[in-house]
Amino acid sequence: MGRARMSRRDFVRASGASAVTGATFLIGAESAMRAAPLDGKQALKDWGNPWRPACPQRLTDQTRILAHRAIAGEHGRGMARSTAKLDEAKVKGMSADMRYAHAVMLAAQTAPLRINADELLVGSASLLEAAGHVTPIAGNPSTSHTTIGFARGLSEGYDGIRRRIQARLQKGGLDAKQTDFLQAMELCLDAADVWRDRQIAALKELASTSSGAVRARCRKLVRMLERVPNQPPRTFHEAVQSLWSMWCFQRLMGNWSGIGRIDEMLGPYLQADLAAKRITLDEAREILAHFWIKGCEWIGVPGAGGGSGDAQFYQNIVLAGIDANGREVTNEVTYLVLDIVEELHISDFPIAVRLNRNSPDRLLRRIAEVQRHGGGIVALYNEEKVIAGLQRMGFSLPEARSFANDGCWEVLIPGKTTFSYVPFDILAHLQDAIGARAGIPPREYASFDELYAAYAASLRAHITAHHAMADTWCTGGTSTPLLSLLVDDCIERARGYYERGSRYYILSPHAGGMADVANSLLVIKELVYDRKVLTLADMAEILRSNWSGQEHLRNKIAKTFEFYGNDSEAADAMMQRVFDDYTAMVAEVPQRNGVLRPAGISTFGRQIEYAPHRAATASGAHAGTYLASNCSPAPGTDLHGPTAVLRSYCKLDFERTPSGATLELKLHPESVKGEKGVMAMAALMRTFVQLGGWYLHVDVVDSALLADAQAHPEKYPNLSVRIAGWSARFATLNKQWQDMIIQRTQQYLA
Repeated sequence: MGRARMSRRDFVRASGASAVTGATFLIGAESAMRAAPLDGKQALKDWGNPWRPACPQRLTDQTRILAHRAIAGEHGRGMARSTAKLDEAKVKGMSADMRYAHAVMLAAQTAPLRINADELLVGSASLLEAAGHVTPIAGNPSTSHTTIGFARGLSEGYDGIRRRIQARLQKGGLDAKQTDFLQAMELCLDAADVWRDRQIAALKELASTSSGAVRARCRKLVRMLERVPNQPPRTFHEAVQSLWSMWCFQRLMGNWSGIGRIDEMLGPYLQADLAAKRITLDEAREILAHFWIKGCEWIGVPGAGGGSGDAQFYQNIVLAGIDANGREVTNEVTYLVLDIVEELHISDFPIAVRLNRNSPDRLLRRIAEVQRHGGGIVALYNEEKVIAGLQRMGFSLPEARSFANDGCWEVLIPGKTTFSYVPFDILAHLQDAIGARAGIPPREYASFDELYAAYAASLRAHITAHHAMADTWCTGGTSTPLLSLLVDDCIERARGYYERGSRYYILSPHAGGMADVANSLLVIKELVYDRKVLTLADMAEILRSNWSGQEHLRNKIAKTFEFYGNDSEAADAMMQRVFDDYTAMVAEVPQRNGVLRPAGISTFGRQIEYAPHRAATASGAHAGTYLASNCSPAPGTDLHGPTAVLRSYCKLDFERTPSGATLELKLHPESVKGEKGVMAMAALMRTFVQLGGWYLHVDVVDSALLADAQAHPEKYPNLSVRIAGWSARFATLNKQWQDMIIQRTQQYLA
């Protein structure tokens, strides 16, 4: 039956570790105030935000100071690698799952605590390896691109999860590996208890040396932690602490899960507290703001995000939309989140709001008011299209209605799905078909349809290879007993997240550069086959020479062709053809060997990675140019305003891309000023839903300001911009990524 589970006391004795080892940083209220360089009213008003419209101050000065310190990177810069090590003699012969669980226990015992007397929540993911996507102590790769089941975790508590594990062990029918996996899960729950107990002890210590409000806060946190996250919460404050504790403990061990539908999870607790007059909206806003502030604890971590910026920890939030029964979720928590983001401008929790035709006007107005501050923090789903696409994949209507995202914007069923995607450059298949790249001989085709067939054959070979890879995906891999605690049906199947324990498995192909394929085909069809201005061999030679000596022709193409993004019938029809053929190829094998394979379209900034390998394009781009991102037009080719872009985009049938296809819009701040600007943005959202879009992220920022921020980053330390599935502080991007953002077409909303 496998190895018996080692108790917490036995493990401490066997490993030689103490249950109270590890540094504890107790930050009293007075020292916290001294550390803050600005008073509360000025902390975020003046600190690097001269470009933002004024907004009401709803939060206390003390909370604004905490936010200022977190955003400034104080906590992230103080993180360190774990010094604890497993005793190899003691863990010798253990399974990978059990070794992992022992590493979780050792981290719980030794990870530094950060207890701040001014915070309304407690818990810190303090180990540097975790921010590097590595499991501390164990050294395994950790997991991201997922949203695990925090809703079920809240409703059951850790005690309920433990009871399910014990019931599964008692049910029997398990082999030794399955038994060992369940016992490793139990040890992870023991570790969570150790981590919680250390926090309680630290809070009691701080309370003993404090008085007044500080002592009261510490004692309240102790009372809450004595209940949550082990038991279901009874109040809004307990629910926020329970959610933070569960999420933060996963982060402590390097798991980067999205959070999911936070207003659906927390709204009922707030509603009950408000009805019983246990809390006010102002008090609830303060508590939730501390959740947002604590989520900034990895800001300042050295090297976080690489050249593509910080805030890339996949901690996405989903708001609003309908629930599994078709009822609108939007509640007071929805609006509190938008209040907090507007005031603190924290971009580390990218927000996606689910919209439908019946979304409240108040919601659209608040989204517009927040989006006008820039940063690209709030993006939009048209949940009608998303739900329809998920149903086409085979999900039931209640499950499809429950969707969240994977930490970027690809959708999944939270708490039930193992997800990943495989990106590729679809433009490469066209460029190889015509011989535009060095090393591949130019080819002639008697007709445009023959050329298109050659391109399609290359693409089909790629999709066939994807399906072959998906057949054996996730039949073994990294140990995940901690993550699997919050994923259906890992306990029931006694298998891990990467071992076919989850209810659903999705491996999605994601095509990048589709607009560039459509634009190139449009030009080739017109110039080579319809008007016969030149041969395909001539075109291939021009592209291989990077338009050398052909600047006149290149300029003429730019002036005479309307490409995708301009509501042009010919261009959009070509884009539809490319889109439909790609999605049809993928859909030929919707599921096989237990793995779903929905089509997606994305680049997530990979146009920078693709650029050095791309030849010049027939649409007039030079080799090495940063081309179209995600499902957006190529930069600079969308010439007729945001409504025309939206109309082109929405001609595509996004039920065929259940894994997503995103449109970005960069709006000039002057065009969305005042009441007229708010109404125009709200109208744009309604149009997005009515025309059948899938996902839209809007960034309100001036290209000239971005250029100044590139030249003078010290002036703009907290200027955030939308990248793709995340937002990042502009100063943390390298020049390539900054250039890509600057080159996005600046649109004016009429």
